[in-house]
Amino acid sequence: MNQSEFVQFVIDKLEDMKARDIVQINVEGKSTVTDTLIVCSGNSKKHVSSIAENLVVEMKSADIPPLSVEGKQTGEWVLVDLGNIVVHVMRDESRDFYQLEKLWQ
Repeated sequence: MNQSEFVQFVIDKLEDMKARDIVQINVEGKSTVTDTLIVCSGNSKKHVSSIAENLVVEMKSADIPPLSVEGKQTGEWVLVDLGNIVVHVMRDESRDFYQLEKLWQ
């Protein structure tokens, strides 16, 4: 699957779990770590963790296991590293505080 199909697949899995305010940020040339950031919000710590966990399960089912997952225990901000895509699932308070969209756009 090409990069745009990969991004859409990830977004579809986030939408399946009712992630809110999904934003895709192209960081190609700005970051040496990844090409695309996806930032989304969950309603609660449990929702944030569930969104990330579902994404991990779906990626493994598609034979694209995540390189790492960070923050799942706290549920404030979970990072799922898929290589060319890094997904940030955040509670609204964390998202407002860190403002990743402003930092990278």
